[in-house]
Amino acid sequence: MRYLPDGDQMKNADTHTIRQIGIPSLVLMERAALKIVESIEQADVSLSDTLVVCGSGNNGGDGFAAARILVEKGYRASVLFVGKETSLSEECRLQKQIAENLGIPVFTTYPGAEYTVIIDAVFGVGLSRDVTGHYAEVIDWMNAQEAFKVAADIPSGICSRTGRVFGTAFRADLTVAIACEKLGCVLYPGKNYAGKTVTVPIGIDTELFRADPAVCFTWEGKDMEKLLPERRADSHKGSYGRVLMITGSPGMAGAAYLSAKAAYAVGAGLVQVYTSEENRQILQQLLPEAIISCYSEYDEEKLEILLEWADVVCIGCGLGQSSTSEKILCHTLEKIRKPCIIDADGLNILSRHRELMDCGSRCPVILTPHMKEMSRLTGKSVAEIREDRMKVLDEFTEKQPVTCVLKDSRTVAARHGFHKFVNLAGNSAMAKAGSGDVLAGVITGLAAQEKDTFRSAALGVWLHACGGDEARGEKGTYSVLARDLIHGIQKCMKKAEESIRK
Repeated sequence: MRYLPDGDQMKNADTHTIRQIGIPSLVLMERAALKIVESIEQADVSLSDTLVVCGSGNNGGDGFAAARILVEKGYRASVLFVGKETSLSEECRLQKQIAENLGIPVFTTYPGAEYTVIIDAVFGVGLSRDVTGHYAEVIDWMNAQEAFKVAADIPSGICSRTGRVFGTAFRADLTVAIACEKLGCVLYPGKNYAGKTVTVPIGIDTELFRADPAVCFTWEGKDMEKLLPERRADSHKGSYGRVLMITGSPGMAGAAYLSAKAAYAVGAGLVQVYTSEENRQILQQLLPEAIISCYSEYDEEKLEILLEWADVVCIGCGLGQSSTSEKILCHTLEKIRKPCIIDADGLNILSRHRELMDCGSRCPVILTPHMKEMSRLTGKSVAEIREDRMKVLDEFTEKQPVTCVLKDSRTVAARHGFHKFVNLAGNSAMAKAGSGDVLAGVITGLAAQEKDTFRSAALGVWLHACGGDEARGEKGTYSVLARDLIHGIQKCMKKAEESIRK
């Protein structure tokens, strides 16, 4: 697990380290500068002639110190100072003076020389306004240079919280993230400007993030073996949950198949599919392991029997939006007292019956909307949601007692009072029909085995994406089908299980 703080959260950690732990700001600055230089050396690029572009804040101070360290190591380095003398922070002023005392060239106008490396140390994580005027010209000039480009902590012009571009932004080949990768550098479009990111420790204490649920987190490959549900030697199919998949309107047997098979693939003990009668034969052939129950019209008595049987319910994959589907969803949400995952058409129907979202106060509920479905649930436009998805998720989960999995190229799982999970795995090969059905099934299968539904949602998102990476490795970017994701997930889980046994 690693944290993905925004600028304000990172500043709090920095202040805590300086004031409570007692590590001076200048010590942290020296460590940051050294790590920036070491990271560039490890990138195996020519440091024969480096230009460091510095602003007036502590990010600029990191830049001045980096220029000095480069010179100490025998490289040639110059500084382009683009800030204001009157705005220099105390630390930046000192670093600038040291550089000048050592005879390091410090320009205030664009130098005419060509450079092998340009280091961006203009703005740090605190930027909160559009870049205009002289600063915009500077960033555009840096982008136009033929050099390897390095951002100190975050590319100048990127919002550290949302990843949005403040008018213009530095396009880095390498971003050296100090202490933690910033949230804005993993969200798009910020990710496109960060290039390759390496995270370097400098002694900043991030333990206070543990107590701040506003700080986002992500998982990495080594975490998988610690997160999978336990499989006990003394167990049976009932030990791993009874799953009810309410899915598959006429002609949508594929959605039922993919979601049910995915639930089985992640370890659910028993899966029953409640679907349209037209889908019975094909599902019995495709997935003989599942129990197939069918309806031709709305049958309240049978639905209640199935809801009573289940330990966890998933509703919506390929459900359609007919009057029968609407009655099934409404009755399910009125009566449900068990964990419930609502996906796809279930969400579209729910957006017309928002009063039913209070079911989350009676039982754990997980919603899995993509951007358009989230727009219907919140009444906000897709553009508004993309502008600051974290704020939208915070507002939504404060009002609704649910876990919300907002699906996108960077899927986020959120629940009020919990750290938001940001998924960094996965790839564009997963942008295929049926991928969402697989995800719903994965989350449901995990929820059948886990008491913590937020963990089930976050782990389901991550496992689904890791399966997508496995599938791309086998099939390539263009040819992955939704069914391949399930096979990829199985491979990921097997690798994690083998690591546990070692």
